[in-house]
Amino acid sequence: MEIVLPDIQLRTVLPHIVLVIFACALPLLPLFFRKIQRDLLALIAIAGLFLSFFFLISFWNQDLSGFGGMVIMDNFALAFSVIFVIGGVLAVLLSLNHVENEYLNYGDFYGMLFFALVGMMWMVSSTHLLVIFLGLEVLSISLYVLAGIRKMRADSVESSLKYFLLGAFATGFFLYGVALLYGATGSLDLVNIRAYFARHGFSGVLAIAGTALLLIGFSFKAAFVPFHMWTPDVYQGAPTPVTAFMSSGAKGAALAALLRVIMAGLPIGQPEWNALLWMLAVLTMTVGNILAIVQSNVKRMLAYSSIAHAGYLLVGVLAASKLGQTAVLFYMLVYTFMNLGAFGVISYFGASNREEHLNLEDYRGLGYKYPFASLAMAIFMFSLAGVPPTGGFAGKFYLFNAAVQAGYVWLVIIAVLNSVISAYYYLRVVVNLYMRDPERDVVVPKAHIALSFALILAIFGVLQMGILPAKIFHLFQYSVLALK
Repeated sequence: MEIVLPDIQLRTVLPHIVLVIFACALPLLPLFFRKIQRDLLALIAIAGLFLSFFFLISFWNQDLSGFGGMVIMDNFALAFSVIFVIGGVLAVLLSLNHVENEYLNYGDFYGMLFFALVGMMWMVSSTHLLVIFLGLEVLSISLYVLAGIRKMRADSVESSLKYFLLGAFATGFFLYGVALLYGATGSLDLVNIRAYFARHGFSGVLAIAGTALLLIGFSFKAAFVPFHMWTPDVYQGAPTPVTAFMSSGAKGAALAALLRVIMAGLPIGQPEWNALLWMLAVLTMTVGNILAIVQSNVKRMLAYSSIAHAGYLLVGVLAASKLGQTAVLFYMLVYTFMNLGAFGVISYFGASNREEHLNLEDYRGLGYKYPFASLAMAIFMFSLAGVPPTGGFAGKFYLFNAAVQAGYVWLVIIAVLNSVISAYYYLRVVVNLYMRDPERDVVVPKAHIALSFALILAIFGVLQMGILPAKIFHLFQYSVLALK
């Protein structure tokens, strides 16, 4: 019997190959060139990211497919991959300032960052559950290492251990769901799974249980309530650039993969499943915002805030229309800029200090002492709260508009009320910066020029997408998945 091998098409995975090569090379460079500077390592890392970015944009509108259809590079995967690379560039720039005295090996740090990016890109560029699982594992293992990479810090090691234990538990749910779906349909390909359910209907214990377990796996990675327990402790203990990268990139990868699974494979659009996603969105928004209000630690506040924003994004996923998908892409890019920017300011104020300035009281009166960083923080807080003319306002407008057009009026009302609640704790940071007298003298060392450049990029992205959002939104409209 003749064995037909699948068409590999290595060109399809060129952006991934570039990142893997740099991920392997960056940890080795300090071994061969002992005097290599961390700034040079960062430049090499950014060069690798730009090379991967070049291949990504060169594939636009080509709909490449390889490895027997297991890997696809359609506009949907390309758009999310570009957002991940932008987040990677900002994370590299932030790392130059924050971890100067944290005993980090920069080569290892950038290597793990690149492997995490590869995992994210695998998750969004496949319609095969096995490849999605592969991407999820590569991403998860990389983030476990990054969370605990400051091995001299007890809180960093603790966050890594917690993330590992809970992450392994959630991975078991996901993999068990994949196994049950294979048992129900006889395939791991989403297109074949969709065809099976179209012929036989969506019923049976295996199919329903497998879909539910898949949803639990995605919910953990995206930090949906009640699968959010790991988020605050891990975000607080991890290095600030890692926290920023995790809160945007990992969330985006999970949401993109979930959206592709919904659109390409599983008939989750049935009323029962829509009701479940509706409840997840409400719980995630509400619990995240309520718990963020009571936080005095800015890093933990942003951790709970990221949970609430996962709920907002789930509103767009639930709409599952072309407008909803476009809104999710747009908001994900805005969130990358404003969230990484906010963590960048935290890194700015905590630069070169063993004891970082993370409490709200530490920000009192810094608005006039450090005008650039304080103005940047104010812009990011306004954007996260959804105040015009920032990108956060435009993103929420598109998300909520898509949900209203899909008939989820009450869900949008709840989301708007949650946005009002969130304004309290976001504006509290601004009030402390400009309207409170300092309780003690906070001295911030001069920031690395790379961090200042990252903040300028983030400010530009937030304001540009708030004042002139139409061009980017229309560009993302060419990236949506075909409606079934």
